[in-house]
Amino acid sequence: MESLKSLFVKPDPNAQMRKCNQLIRSNLRKLDRDIAQVKAVESKTKNLITAADRRGQRNPSQRTQAQKEARDFARELIRARRQSTRLVTSKAQLSSVQMQVNEAFAVRKIEGSIRASVGVMKDVNSLIRLPALAGTMQELSVELMKAGVIEDMIGDTLPVDDDGLFEDDEAEADGEVDRVLGEILKGRMDKSGSLPSAPVAQEPVPAQAEEEEEEDNEAMMDQMRNRLEALRS
Repeated sequence: MESLKSLFVKPDPNAQMRKCNQLIRSNLRKLDRDIAQVKAVESKTKNLITAADRRGQRNPSQRTQAQKEARDFARELIRARRQSTRLVTSKAQLSSVQMQVNEAFAVRKIEGSIRASVGVMKDVNSLIRLPALAGTMQELSVELMKAGVIEDMIGDTLPVDDDGLFEDDEAEADGEVDRVLGEILKGRMDKSGSLPSAPVAQEPVPAQAEEEEEEDNEAMMDQMRNRLEALRS
């Protein structure tokens, strides 16, 4: 009899609010870690661009290869910055969700009822699409539906207006690469008057040295790409 009675006991609003805040805080901490990782990739990539440019200035026989590497690193930097923008935007959305959820529970204490929030539904709908947060955001959406903060229509009727931030855009435009190189190599450009251009012809380089250098740089590129892909997935 006692167990049957427990089926009809209304959920404790305070417990619901604590559970929702716990899930939100967990996701915020994960986003903070991911943002820090991307920032580390950005910093390392900037250093690699500077090192490639310095090597090309120091050794004319390797200048074409160094220019190519600098431009490749610039493309990776653009991708890292876009990923950073996605993560920062997601964190702002999740912070907004936390604020609105707490407001909804506060209103419930005062008025004794709760109203579904379209704003929370839209943000949760957007965040569920992020692979890194999908699991816990699904759990959060279930808790919010139980509490009445959102309705059972996530992902079905609400369009996600993210202004393309979550599109996997290619960072191949030469103009954007030139802008990034100009930003990072400005001091060196003031002295040399130019920035690494897209190579047209390959200058002769000792085969063994070229092969070793290409392997080292490819390994660094792969490492950075893997970090960014891990954050996306």
